[in-house]
Amino acid sequence: MGPIDPTPTPVVTVKPLTLPSPGRGEDLQVRISAPVTGADLPIILFAHGFGSSLDSYAPLVDHWSSHGFVVVQATHLDSTRITLAENDPRKRQLWRYRVQDMKRILDDLGALEAAVPGLRGRVDHDRIVAAGHSFGGQTAGILVGLRVTDPQTGSAEDLSDPRIMASIQLATAGHGGAELTPFAHEHLPWLRAQDFSRITAPGLVVAGDDDNLPLSTRGPAWTTDPYTLSRGNKSLLTVFGGQHFLGGISGEHVTETTDESPDRVALVQQVTLAYLRHVTGIDHSDWTTAQPLLGAPHPLGRLESK
Repeated sequence: MGPIDPTPTPVVTVKPLTLPSPGRGEDLQVRISAPVTGADLPIILFAHGFGSSLDSYAPLVDHWSSHGFVVVQATHLDSTRITLAENDPRKRQLWRYRVQDMKRILDDLGALEAAVPGLRGRVDHDRIVAAGHSFGGQTAGILVGLRVTDPQTGSAEDLSDPRIMASIQLATAGHGGAELTPFAHEHLPWLRAQDFSRITAPGLVVAGDDDNLPLSTRGPAWTTDPYTLSRGNKSLLTVFGGQHFLGGISGEHVTETTDESPDRVALVQQVTLAYLRHVTGIDHSDWTTAQPLLGAPHPLGRLESK
């Protein structure tokens, strides 16, 4: 794929913006990145992976924001910046607190927009995409209809939000049940039962074919479940040789990246941006171009849709 725009727009970033969060135990810290020019800018609500923070994922956030999107990030309670005691009751509900964080951001978008110099009046609140990596992919999925069985109540509520029009799930957990390892079953109980069939919004799933997470006995195919088990109007980008961080999407030279590859990161950047521009109605040409290019033999990945 060729570049969508050879001259990215400069970006302004403001952090941390603080949203009072009664009942959470910690105020919510938010970061916003936006292009310095442009109007009617769509929003990407991005959820980080387990342990990360609002300062992670610069390769994606900078790419998206410099090409016309307002990217909003939060630091969730599972971040290593927030140390919860081992017996903290919030630990069993981390997945739910994440969703509540995102809904709080959606409720306060006007105030957040006003806090960024020069951004007021340039944001389109009717075009919002939820995106996330790993644990954050589940968060994004829940916002468009993924049902998670609450390990404490045994019920699976609809926590989707009608303000979200589409999702991007990167290296995200699949179906639970007997496929979970004993470690995941015990320590990540929110993965025990996930129902992807309720997701009706458009979505892009990105999976690495070498992503051998120690959470499932199924190997890399587990992370394709958000695509294979969901309804239509979805696409799947399989990154060849991609491990959990897909070449380094969480940052350059970061310790958790085991498959550092600028080419893989560039592929994820280009395909996700083409999809974002397509699903928000900005331009369909780059997404159309990507379909046959990655449908044919390609050294970096394969793109398919249903």
